[in-house]
Amino acid sequence: MVSVPHFEEAVEPPALPPSPPDVLSSMEAEPIALPTYSIISRPSVGTTGKRIHLLANFFKAAADATDATFSQYNVAVTSEDKRTVESKGIRRKLINRLHQTYSSELGGKSFAYDGERTLYTVGPLPDNKFEFNVFLEETFASSTESFGANGSPREENKRSKRSFQSKTFTVEISFAAKIPLQSIVLSLKGIESYANSQDALRVLDTVLRQQAANRGCLLVRQSFFHNDLRNFIDVGGGVEGVRGIHSSFRLTEGGLSLNMDVSTTTIVKPGPVIDFLLSNQSVREPRYIDWAKAKRILKNLRVRATHRNQEFKISGMSEKPCIQQLFSMKMKIGEDNNTEQTVDITVYEYFAKHRGIELTSSAYFPCLDVGKPNRPNFLPLELCSLVPLQRYTKALSPVQRASLVEKSRQKPQEKIEVLTNAIGNSGYDDDAVLAACGISIDKQFTPVEGRVLEAPKLKVGKNEDCFPNNGRWNFKTKKFLQPSHIGYWAVVNFSKQCDTSYITRELIKCGMSKGMNIERPFTLLEEEAQMRKSNPVARVEKMFSLLQSKLTDDPKLILCVLPERKNCDIYGPWKRKCLSDVGVVTQCISPLKITDQYLTNVLLKINSKLGGINSLLAIEHSGHLPLIKDTPTMILGMDVSHGSPGRSDIPSIAAVVGSRCWPLISRYRASVRSQSPKVEMIDSLFKLVDKMNDDGILEKKDDGIIRELLLDFYSSSGNRRPTQIILFRDGVGESQFQHVLDIELNQIIKAYKHIDGDVPKFTVIVAQKNHHTKLFQANALEKNVPPGTVVDTNIVHPRNYDFYMCAHAGMIGTSRPVHYHVLLDEIGFSSDGLQNLINSLSYVNQRSTAATSIVAPIYYAHHAAAQMRKFMNFDDLSEASPSPDSEGNIPIQELPKLHSDVRDSMFFC
Repeated sequence: MVSVPHFEEAVEPPALPPSPPDVLSSMEAEPIALPTYSIISRPSVGTTGKRIHLLANFFKAAADATDATFSQYNVAVTSEDKRTVESKGIRRKLINRLHQTYSSELGGKSFAYDGERTLYTVGPLPDNKFEFNVFLEETFASSTESFGANGSPREENKRSKRSFQSKTFTVEISFAAKIPLQSIVLSLKGIESYANSQDALRVLDTVLRQQAANRGCLLVRQSFFHNDLRNFIDVGGGVEGVRGIHSSFRLTEGGLSLNMDVSTTTIVKPGPVIDFLLSNQSVREPRYIDWAKAKRILKNLRVRATHRNQEFKISGMSEKPCIQQLFSMKMKIGEDNNTEQTVDITVYEYFAKHRGIELTSSAYFPCLDVGKPNRPNFLPLELCSLVPLQRYTKALSPVQRASLVEKSRQKPQEKIEVLTNAIGNSGYDDDAVLAACGISIDKQFTPVEGRVLEAPKLKVGKNEDCFPNNGRWNFKTKKFLQPSHIGYWAVVNFSKQCDTSYITRELIKCGMSKGMNIERPFTLLEEEAQMRKSNPVARVEKMFSLLQSKLTDDPKLILCVLPERKNCDIYGPWKRKCLSDVGVVTQCISPLKITDQYLTNVLLKINSKLGGINSLLAIEHSGHLPLIKDTPTMILGMDVSHGSPGRSDIPSIAAVVGSRCWPLISRYRASVRSQSPKVEMIDSLFKLVDKMNDDGILEKKDDGIIRELLLDFYSSSGNRRPTQIILFRDGVGESQFQHVLDIELNQIIKAYKHIDGDVPKFTVIVAQKNHHTKLFQANALEKNVPPGTVVDTNIVHPRNYDFYMCAHAGMIGTSRPVHYHVLLDEIGFSSDGLQNLINSLSYVNQRSTAATSIVAPIYYAHHAAAQMRKFMNFDDLSEASPSPDSEGNIPIQELPKLHSDVRDSMFFC
């Protein structure tokens, strides 16, 4: 076994001397010379593994008219009063009407329109610039009835009145660029760069989007959702899942293909607004509705006013209830009704006297504001219904998410049937734009040859070998390779339904069977009944106060029994208290049923957190990992977790895990930072800050993530610095690949050079799970592909180094392979060597007894980010963005630092 020396933050490793102070202080003035990197091409394909015949959800597309050229035009739409029309719905209707009305003037050309400011045709229009007046019969804009805010009388403006009722619009079309379809063919042949073909693919995808829009579908990027009740899934809380079809063109090694997949999104349940709010907040009566929360949920949704049969967009809610909310309106007075007088009237009174509608259920509730900023327009809740097919963009609760996943699963054969019907009913053969450029689409799934890699042998306790079967193994008759001893520990119980004495006895008994020596806990504490209605932070603080009064020493472990599963609000404050404030390892549980398997899973986590090792790869245990055994090699896993959709004030969380105890590749430490919301590139890998030295002089010091992990690697690996780094990056799209090399890799090099002059060799790999490629067994459509399946031909990138791997066994639904992209490989792995390493890294997750779908370093980074996010209750921040500082920068709320006693533990297991 490799012993892990204690890491002291203040002690710099002697072989890694820091740069001289003058270099540190002048770092910004004299930047470090950095190498430049380009994305590499595929060196070869793999050959190891058992061959397997597969089908992929790609449909070959032939482009006969390769000499065709798309013409791109800018589109500007204005109303009669010269205001720009922003609504995509209105703009699409206008372009459709324009095509019907002015077809001859436009040379009979068919359009591909993106719903915003760009339009494409096959070949040029007769002129480079057009201006048309387009008439619509319906009124799409808001009602002219506008109820002013209390105390701010305003007159009905004739100019704005015309704009609301405007039926004639001006559409300007002006030439922008030419996009040759031939760029696709030239890119496939390697004559032209792949980037040049992306514009042509974007046009083809726009054709697919327009066709779906014309069918009345909800568009979510390249996924299309039709208003068909058979596609809806109720997930609770006023939210429905809806199944649709993803459809996009892709360039592959086998040529141009159409990628089609089943897609799912969430929508608000249409119907009365009150019914939605009751369901969303899980309350029985409207009087219990949290109106501040309701305002956040309803903002930007569209409603139909039943008394006018007209649609509006919600911008907010009134401050006062309907029966008190005043607005100013003009009334005719006098016998001849020739005199106008502005009077204040409540919304309730207006509807009763002037509309003949007696409001009942919503008289004492706020009104919906469907007006513009500073021009409110109030509607009573009971007269409003949410219109169908509106995306629900807020974060789902754990229960909703679990329900959506469970109800949207489809077995492989079912998915194949859905996609076969979708391509058959797509109507793409009849599309005028696709026909004009000679594109025809095959109706058959693409056959592809895959390989099934052999599962790695594992080493467990008593030097036993463990052979995974179908990607799984168990510890039923086995012991942990390096079990921890738990002598002094405690149990706290927040659940009134759980018998902690029984759990403790069974846990000790199960631990003995796995080789863990667990003493009886020093104390078992039950939460005081009167505390159960307190807020989570108060409950945690009270429990800790009680615990400290009982303990006589620092516990090695605190087992915490939570009152609820998954969505417990105690979890975050408890983890923060233990890991940040106190510095003690903790394990939270909430068992519904105490089984041996459940207890084993808990012990897997506990043993890892306490520094034990459950299992290792046999080749790792023997120290014979190729290209790693003789050269100190560090493995990094990087991920960025973003906040809830639609919340611009919630920081993103960047997490990086680094391997330690070389030559092992199963032990990791995490470093986590917060950063600006929605920013994908990690900005704290290398971070210079001012720090006071012992002489009282300010110096520039690196306080970034990588330095922290490098020093940990050094102290835990026999005072060896890594000369090779394998970097796994999760969550970035193809357009960001070069940024990973230019920004993140350069930061890592800066951090390394700040400590040591030499630059290590890098292998950089991006892992994507958010894609729409599915693989099916050609001769067993009812089964998922076996674990270890890899595909690196036909459906992969025409030239770049990528492959698909399904390392795990899909037990439910249809397996989704991980799409690995190798951006850089200075270490020099063979294709087989790298694919086998990645497959093996799916078997080293210490909290699992099954191969994970993605390599363990990325899995760990994801869990570290998610757990640290729980430290801060970001969701309680106000909707408004934080105020900028004196330099105009918006401050980012920093995460609490891990306590020195637990920061090098695998707390994220």
